[in-house]
Amino acid sequence: MRLHGNARTCPHSRRLLVERVTERGWAVAAAADAAGVSVRTAWKWVARFRAEGEMGLVDRSSRPRGSPSQTPAERVEAIVILRQLRCTAAEISQALHMPLSTVSVVLRRVGLGKLSRLDPPEPANRYQRREPGELVHVDVKKLARIDGAGHRAHGDRGRQKKRRGAKRIGYEYVHVCVDDATRLAYVEVLADEKAATAVGFLRRARIWYRRHGVQIQRVMTDNGACYVSTLHALACRRLRLRHLRIRPRRPRTNGKAERFIRTLLAGWAYGAIYATSRERADALPGWLHSYNHTRPHGSLGHHPPIRRLQALTMNNVPGSYS
Repeated sequence: MRLHGNARTCPHSRRLLVERVTERGWAVAAAADAAGVSVRTAWKWVARFRAEGEMGLVDRSSRPRGSPSQTPAERVEAIVILRQLRCTAAEISQALHMPLSTVSVVLRRVGLGKLSRLDPPEPANRYQRREPGELVHVDVKKLARIDGAGHRAHGDRGRQKKRRGAKRIGYEYVHVCVDDATRLAYVEVLADEKAATAVGFLRRARIWYRRHGVQIQRVMTDNGACYVSTLHALACRRLRLRHLRIRPRRPRTNGKAERFIRTLLAGWAYGAIYATSRERADALPGWLHSYNHTRPHGSLGHHPPIRRLQALTMNNVPGSYS
């Protein structure tokens, strides 16, 4: 039971009030004065206790017993049927000659206020490759450049520098690459997200992973312009990488990169106060080394990615993944 903040009584104090009247012989007025309530309230709880016993001392719903003006059940059923046909509230209102506000209230009450409620939630699609390098996830995150402390530091947007036109300092782009099996990550802060830049990042990421004994086989990206370009396709073919692209508007397919970006932003980009973009970029290698070598990862048994890589490399004897 949930009591409001100004409640004078609760089931325990009501039981004490009733006990004083029915068992100890107190006058109702005296029991009401001791409980700090009116005589009328005291009589109410005594009468409920005599009629219903202990259950009579529990709060009841404030909903009225009858609602003559409530939308009939037949109308509610018709609204639900039309909603299941993906009609909007305005279309249902027009079709049934009902006020739009009434239709909206009914849809909220039955849990169909949003069209997304019509589709059942998709089951979790969790997967993990067994071999390092079998699949890497690549993505880009745009970050605003820094020139002095912003509102995240001092909490006052009014102190922000007003820049317009050519005075804008623009953005920089964080390119990330995450191995599916080990979560080993490689990150660079670059000037743009053009095809040539993405290809250069992919080449350097491939070299970096090879230094750790990982041979990349497949690359998964979203459908960004740099990834659907001919230059990127030619680079993947030359590097002998199979390029996988997610379905449109399905970022969860590339979820390991998306989740890593969230961790990256919380721990590095927004985890400290930086005076300039250069200062923020200089802090990236240290944070990335901590992520790969010391930070516990929940999906890896609370071990860092480098431990996972070492374990898979030791167990990857010929024939283990055949």
